[in-house]
Amino acid sequence: MASFDEFVRQGGLSGPAGAAGTPGPAAATASSAAATARTHVVAYTDGSARRNPGPGGYGVVLLFSDHAGRLHSKMLSQGFRRTTNNRMELLAAIVALETLSRPCTVELHSDSQYLVNAINKRWVQGWMRNGWKTASKKPVKNPDLWKRLVAAMRRHDVEFVWVKGHAGHKYNEKCDELATSAADGKAGPLAVDAGFEE
Repeated sequence: MASFDEFVRQGGLSGPAGAAGTPGPAAATASSAAATARTHVVAYTDGSARRNPGPGGYGVVLLFSDHAGRLHSKMLSQGFRRTTNNRMELLAAIVALETLSRPCTVELHSDSQYLVNAINKRWVQGWMRNGWKTASKKPVKNPDLWKRLVAAMRRHDVEFVWVKGHAGHKYNEKCDELATSAADGKAGPLAVDAGFEE
């Protein structure tokens, strides 16, 4: 049975994306005809920060079914020395999308209303029109990650779905475990979140 990592090596997915602040790929949106042939990927993402700000991390679970109906999965996580919960929620979604090296249809689940509402209620489009300022003319927080997310979304057909956190959902709970373990340094040395500002 082909593994998810074999799918990665065949060009369906790339390796884990870089640390916060590393530019992600940008590509033009493919046509709707091409989109019908895209691989369908379900992504679950979560972010965590201790003391907020403090040590933080993200967790990602990617799922896809092959042509034989076999389910494959991939898990990603990274911890950072000092960051915020919202930055890790954003970075988790970014990493999920940047990991896909060819255009896919993506159903991205997050328990962050900050993330999901900004996309689904089109707040991001307003911020972009206003030069990355809110409706009250204040600078948008985390503009580096919002810009990176917009770039990562361009090559995929993405649907953002809110899921209630800590409600017993298998993959959301797994992402939470990955994110908190990464924040505690259990996924490897803590990296520097280059875009974080006090």
